[in-house]
Amino acid sequence: MTYEAPVDDILLALKTAAGLSEDMDKGAYGELDEETLRAVLDEAGKFASEQLAPLNAAGDRTPSRWVEGKVTTPPGWKEAYAAFREAGWSALPCPAEFGGQELPETVATAVCEMWNGANLSFGLCPLLTQGAIDALAAGGSEDLKARYLPRMVSGEWTGTMNLTEPHAGSDLGPVSTRAERRDDGTYRIFGTKIFITYGDHDLTENIVHLVLARLPDAPEGTRGISLFVVPKRLVGDDGSLGDENDVICAGLEHKLGIHGSPTAVMKFGERGEGAVGYLVGEENRGLNNMFVMMNAARLAVGIQGVAIAERATQAAERYAEERRQGRAYGVRAGGMVPIAEHPDVRRMLLTMRAMTRAARAICYATAREIDTSHNASDEAARRNAADRAALFTPVAKAFSTDIGCEVASLGIQVHGGMGFIEETGAAQPYRDARILPIYEGTNGIQAIDLVTRKLPLGDGRIVADVIAEFEATARRFVGENRPELGRAGERLAAAVADLGEATRWMGETLAKTPTLALAGATPYLRLFGIVAGGHFLAKAALLELEETGNAGPSVALARFFAENVAVGAGGLSAIVMSGGHAVLSASLDLAEA
Repeated sequence: MTYEAPVDDILLALKTAAGLSEDMDKGAYGELDEETLRAVLDEAGKFASEQLAPLNAAGDRTPSRWVEGKVTTPPGWKEAYAAFREAGWSALPCPAEFGGQELPETVATAVCEMWNGANLSFGLCPLLTQGAIDALAAGGSEDLKARYLPRMVSGEWTGTMNLTEPHAGSDLGPVSTRAERRDDGTYRIFGTKIFITYGDHDLTENIVHLVLARLPDAPEGTRGISLFVVPKRLVGDDGSLGDENDVICAGLEHKLGIHGSPTAVMKFGERGEGAVGYLVGEENRGLNNMFVMMNAARLAVGIQGVAIAERATQAAERYAEERRQGRAYGVRAGGMVPIAEHPDVRRMLLTMRAMTRAARAICYATAREIDTSHNASDEAARRNAADRAALFTPVAKAFSTDIGCEVASLGIQVHGGMGFIEETGAAQPYRDARILPIYEGTNGIQAIDLVTRKLPLGDGRIVADVIAEFEATARRFVGENRPELGRAGERLAAAVADLGEATRWMGETLAKTPTLALAGATPYLRLFGIVAGGHFLAKAALLELEETGNAGPSVALARFFAENVAVGAGGLSAIVMSGGHAVLSASLDLAEA
């Protein structure tokens, strides 16, 4: 199964959802212009399609292997990573002072989509490294940054995130990996971490682990967790690599999907002396810096959902055009037609394409807010953008990864019986996608974060402003009054109203009966994602009408989404506001139910 980077679709989303053209015209990104942007995306798309995509199925069939404590990645991985590093892709959004190119987060997000659409297992390695770079740049000492960041930015070394332990997953309070102080200012780390993506591999000579651990005199719970850099190999003052640290990979997990990506069990201090670690930031405030990495990773995982949906959609569309079965309905004569001509298959394909574009737009819009939070001319604008990014991040992560699974499942359905057969390649995106709603904070946790922490931002002003923008787009859509739009404007306006009503209810209920609000958190997030997706697709349709005067593919998708997806907003709003009592009162004892 091949993959072709959707450069034109990406550019459209960057223009309509991320406002990149507008920001470039204002000089927000220095000398970056349309021509340069197109060149970057074209080259990234070429690399993804030609270098990474051919390794995807092979990595699924021949996964990373652990032999006598060492990990070997699938055939071709080392060569592809060397080419990736040589081309400078790892440095794209990084600070110039450490060798980076300082391109916008929106551009980095678009390129990240290509890596993961071509080969999700491969794309995880630079994804986690970028998050580690962000965390170290935000909280590391000048010495740590000088010692590690240039070689991480160049891709010479990779990075990991070590949070989870066998007894401490989503709740990090029970973390028991311990850190001991040494007189020379270093620490010794002892403990076991699980589910560590690219915890060991053969792509680079060194791996920079960011590890959460607890000091002996630390407070209990998350307030007593510190963050440490623990390199696989020690680094001398001159930057040279020294001895191996007391860090070992004890094995790899056998997984449903993403087989090419090594998911490691890591042991620190197994040989007795302890792994040498260096404090990032302040003692007992490790989560503050780790959240920099986690938030970046949550948006990146959202883009993985978009990427896997795009790959599944491309495969389904190709198959539906090639596979011929049955005559057109109501036609007695003639031969079999491509299954894409059958209404139900058309419905599935349009659902896949519309949901993918909606999720892409949400992720790119989130990235744009991150850029603005760094680049805006005044502090108030930067703070407002940071709050908007915070509001959108759980939606970008959860909505996009949910639709990644749903679209991959529809892709199998379009393939029919052949979709259930591994040789067609339709099953791999489905298997790979299933981890996305789970890691980097389950989607249920994202929903809790949205309603308890993000809706109250600015005393509710941030979400109110966003919903007002949705309302303005819906009014414009209604105002077009063109037959090609059907009832799309009306449907979108109704969906926005449903979101507004559910948001008011959520705010009031959270203050009075928090558990009742939490019972509706997941459907509320879905409702928010659907309305946001409809808003961005409508913006793309309005731009198409403005620029061409004609109703083309953007109008068709916006109408389909509004009339076939956004109409579900009313049901979701009802679940949010009236379904929680059934959740809380129901018995989980099946004998009593």
